[in-house]
Amino acid sequence: MTPAAAIPTVTLNDDNTIPVLGLGVAELSPEETESAVATALKAGYRLIDTAAAYGNEEAVGRAVAASGIPREDLFITTKLATEDQGFQSAQDAIKGSLERLGLDYVDLYLIHWPAEQNGKYIDAWGGVMRSQADGFAKSIGVSNFTPEHLSNIIDLSFFTPAVNQIELHPLLQQHELRAYHAANGIATEAWSPLARGQLLSDPTLSAIAARHDRSVAQVVLAWHLTLGNIVIPRSVTPSRIRDNLAITDITLSADDVAAIDAMDRGERIGPNPDAFG
Repeated sequence: MTPAAAIPTVTLNDDNTIPVLGLGVAELSPEETESAVATALKAGYRLIDTAAAYGNEEAVGRAVAASGIPREDLFITTKLATEDQGFQSAQDAIKGSLERLGLDYVDLYLIHWPAEQNGKYIDAWGGVMRSQADGFAKSIGVSNFTPEHLSNIIDLSFFTPAVNQIELHPLLQQHELRAYHAANGIATEAWSPLARGQLLSDPTLSAIAARHDRSVAQVVLAWHLTLGNIVIPRSVTPSRIRDNLAITDITLSADDVAAIDAMDRGERIGPNPDAFG
């Protein structure tokens, strides 16, 4: 068990802090979600990432309530579904998420996809900003936004998202987008940080893992933290949930980092944000 206090945090551009490592629950059933979140919270996780589109917010809420952990010690993220984009509908949607979660506020609320073809993500950002002003979200941000999408909302709202959650792993390192984030004070949060298991037998990573006497998954997560990314690996296996948390003492060498950096192929596992939503 890793004490929650041992998990480093990142200070966002709004001065709120977020743990650098949490549990994602995308594509998990309600039953799997409730069990995974309960295991994670007991192990020391405090960041839990869900979304309206996942259909498991209520399960997250049940596990959080049963944990007995004080609300102020938790960091709960959920996301606006594409069909709820719009100025007023975004405000209504977060209230629905809060009801399902059994919470008065979320720590981070994200627009899940830009869905540019619908033409509503800018209006949705206005609704998300209003929701933050009304106290329903401590921090607000986006997910799967490109530099163009980010520039559009920043230029029109004069307000910069705290976080952009994106697909990011050794096969897709998103250098241009991460540079944009750094220049604009946006935290980078990686979904699918382990490339959905595709990296676990990679010989380069296996060799690095062997040198550190750790698993490949632990080495990849440590690489993310070295880059300054926030990571939310998904798992339903209790031992892996615990192992994914036990990475803060891994120190990768410059050669280790360079070898992982060299794996970048621009290869997506999830949808392309320019065409999805």
